[in-house]
Amino acid sequence: MSEIHVLVVDDEKEIADLVEIYLVSDGYKVYKASNALEGLEILEKETIHLVLLDIMMPGMDGLEMCRKIRETNNIPIIMLSARSADLDKILGLGTGADDYVTKPFNPLELTARVKSQLRRYTQLNPQSGAGNQVKNEISIKGLTINKDNHKVTVYGEEIKLTPIEFDILYLLASNPGRVFSTDEIFEKVWNEKVYEANNTVMVHIRRLRGKMKEDTRQNKIITTVWGVGYKIEK
Repeated sequence: MSEIHVLVVDDEKEIADLVEIYLVSDGYKVYKASNALEGLEILEKETIHLVLLDIMMPGMDGLEMCRKIRETNNIPIIMLSARSADLDKILGLGTGADDYVTKPFNPLELTARVKSQLRRYTQLNPQSGAGNQVKNEISIKGLTINKDNHKVTVYGEEIKLTPIEFDILYLLASNPGRVFSTDEIFEKVWNEKVYEANNTVMVHIRRLRGKMKEDTRQNKIITTVWGVGYKIEK
């Protein structure tokens, strides 16, 4: 990926301008929108690789905009919100966001999270287009997951995953039978220490199960070990 385009959607001009300064200094091209409708128009016209999205906006809020983006696009979305309650984080992640940052935030922490999400996205959408490789492929319990071309099929049906969802699924599938706690999954997938009690992993697992249509299957691919964590059996 050559030039990376980041869309900042926030009705607070001062915050959008501050974020732009830091992102531009890191070499990104920044598009700004002051509301959701303007942001969706930019997404239709431009190639955007990541969205920084404020939740509390007049008119269509960030949660609804996130849902609309996820109807057609798996680009990383980082939610920005002045509210830090766990319920707000769950709502944001549940609509399809990949990460959640609470205002006021440290701009350097925000740019670090942007870089982390973009790394995942470029791995999930490689420019090489090597489509015929079959190495690094795991087949387990009706699930086939390919590390090289990032293609995932469940009982023959291809499913589209966000970068975070792919990393969680690959972690479980490449360690069959091993139970991972939510803290372990967070530290291995996000490459961060768990800094507070949160439901981030559980929300992503729930979204992942929805895409895999787990609720319609008698034999689940991802097993919950109550009080311990999650695993995929051999």
